[in-house]
Amino acid sequence: MPDDPEVLIVSATASEARYVPADARLLICGIGKATAAMTLTRELASGPPVSRVVNIGTAGALHGHHAGLYLPSAVLEHDISSAALTAMGYPLVDRWELPGGDATVLASGDTFVADEAHRDRLAQTADLVDMEGAAIARVCAEFGVALRLAKVVSDYADDGAMDWPAAVDAAARTLGDWLTATGLGAR
Repeated sequence: MPDDPEVLIVSATASEARYVPADARLLICGIGKATAAMTLTRELASGPPVSRVVNIGTAGALHGHHAGLYLPSAVLEHDISSAALTAMGYPLVDRWELPGGDATVLASGDTFVADEAHRDRLAQTADLVDMEGAAIARVCAEFGVALRLAKVVSDYADDGAMDWPAAVDAAARTLGDWLTATGLGAR
């Protein structure tokens, strides 16, 4: 429900959440998978009840035709050797399907992707790349909490990605407008 008081907005950085409506329940989880997972786990385990997490943030586009805001239908971890670990007898989930998305796939990993060769490898299985989405999906799945990802393209996962600080404000404004329009930022 759009005005559900149990919606938790999660952002890696305060700059990405700059335009989140003031009355929204907001958690700044920090950058990277481990930090995001730890922070969200702590909140879900000990904070007020949460029925849905909405993870907002920026993402690198892995294809030149991607721009704007996306609601991924799946998220995967790109920097874990799940196939090798599964083959050794340690089955590992590294992909989460998200109902109601726009058919894009988000790849998450702790590597900040800023070179074309790495981008092109990731583009074989995903559309966008970030550093927290898969960790947030893993935690939400563990707690049985619904998840929506909302990512705004800030760069093209190449050497221009190093200009992320210059692009984040416009992306944050788009995310804030989307939260307001959907009612997800209202308490």
